[in-house]
Amino acid sequence: MPDKQPGFAGSLRHLVRPRHLEHTAVSGVDLSVEAGEAVAYLGPNGAGKSTTVKLLIGILQPTAGEVRVCGLKPYRDRHANARNVGVLFGQRSHLWWDLQVRDSLALLRDLYRIPTRRYKERLAEFDDLLGLGELMPVVARKLSLGQRMRADLAAALLHAPPVVFLDEPTIGLDINARDAVRRFLRKICDDGATLLLTTHDIGDIEEVCRRVVIIDRGRIVFDGPIDRVKELVTRQRIVHFTLDPEWAGTVVLDPGWVTRLQNRLPAVMLVVDGAPHQISVAFDSASYGAGEIVSAVAARMPVVDLRIDETSIEDVVRRAYAGELNEPFRDVVT
Repeated sequence: MPDKQPGFAGSLRHLVRPRHLEHTAVSGVDLSVEAGEAVAYLGPNGAGKSTTVKLLIGILQPTAGEVRVCGLKPYRDRHANARNVGVLFGQRSHLWWDLQVRDSLALLRDLYRIPTRRYKERLAEFDDLLGLGELMPVVARKLSLGQRMRADLAAALLHAPPVVFLDEPTIGLDINARDAVRRFLRKICDDGATLLLTTHDIGDIEEVCRRVVIIDRGRIVFDGPIDRVKELVTRQRIVHFTLDPEWAGTVVLDPGWVTRLQNRLPAVMLVVDGAPHQISVAFDSASYGAGEIVSAVAARMPVVDLRIDETSIEDVVRRAYAGELNEPFRDVVT
């Protein structure tokens, strides 16, 4: 990257004697994705996500290490690799701006040399899953963002690639358009496609992917199933109990039951909420199961309702981005 001082003098000096700084975008990324997997590739801005995708599609050549997609080296076999992959960046389009959607797709059909029969079958599939038929006569520049994304998905996947790279495929879409895109992505994965998804949309991750890879400063800090990352980042769970109001008044008057509960379950934390008939028990899920907590409380007081707070993937990713990874998490990834 250029090492240039600000202002006109800095620009002139850089023009006469240019200097550059070396920046490592990704380093030590050891990633293998099996056929049919749907993987969420996550990280804060500047972590190296887009660089990884550019390496996988052959735009960039690695300065060290090796990159292979379907057995090919993308930077060396770009044309062959292009037939194996479908790529969609949320802010860029595969469509020709002044052409109808049908004409853009016809051009792509010819570029990929898709047989006529297969092309018609693909259009029928896209119409069923994405509602493509209504978009075919529309000029690309007149499409709404949600319509363009559906048409772009069809364009990127027209040649039925076995590997798909998607960057923010639902950005800016309304709820109906997002649901349609997510159903479509689940369908292509069920049909055997391999998906690498970079996104900030938690719904995309939870509804489409079962594996999460988190990258930070060019290095992978976690690689595993969604449930595992939830478990590792924060093991604390909370059970909220609603007690019989007629009995609950004795809770604050007789603290003996608190002592008895904690004697049975050491290391739990109990909080009496604002309403006297509401209590919460926080516990480490590595030490106790929720069932043990519920049984212990229900044996000592009349519980009429309960709710268990689970860790959401949104909380996990937010904490990972903020560097709030606890020790169990670090033990796995280092």
